[in-house]
Amino acid sequence: MALERLTAGLIGLSVWAAQVVSPGIADFQKRVGNYEKVRRTAASAVPVLKATESAKKIRDHERDMALAIRAARPGAAQGDIFTPAIATEFRGIIQSALSGPGADRMKHNMRDSQPSPLPQIAVDTTYPINDPVQSMPPSLLRQLPLLPRELEYRAVGRTLILRDIEANLIVDYITQALP
Repeated sequence: MALERLTAGLIGLSVWAAQVVSPGIADFQKRVGNYEKVRRTAASAVPVLKATESAKKIRDHERDMALAIRAARPGAAQGDIFTPAIATEFRGIIQSALSGPGADRMKHNMRDSQPSPLPQIAVDTTYPINDPVQSMPPSLLRQLPLLPRELEYRAVGRTLILRDIEANLIVDYITQALP
């Protein structure tokens, strides 16, 4: 009986610990939530893309989504989501994740799969369609805050970008985030 209570207590403590979020990450999540609201409103003005294999229809839909999102956030700038405090916290998370076992292999794989030359990165620009979109190592993704399904983290050189998948739009970014 005592062992069961101890086990239940430890499980409860671990669930509570998993829910504790730093103020910087809580601010990040709030900012991402605000972006989601703006995005939903913008997306409601764009016709839904029906299943298609047409690259042109997909690109046209991406363009329409990006235009609607840009119009809904006219003053968007770097740091709207990744504030300086949030960027510092993310750099720390990334540094920690990339200093553990297997980090050298992960860094090497990330460098080898980068487009050359690196594309220009700016908020509210489209990620170049002819450049590969660098995937993030799963071990690093597990350390970063979860994102809604419309967004993803991507690496471009040493820059971490927050990308709207459907609009192929760079929402925000952190320079010097990756080794």
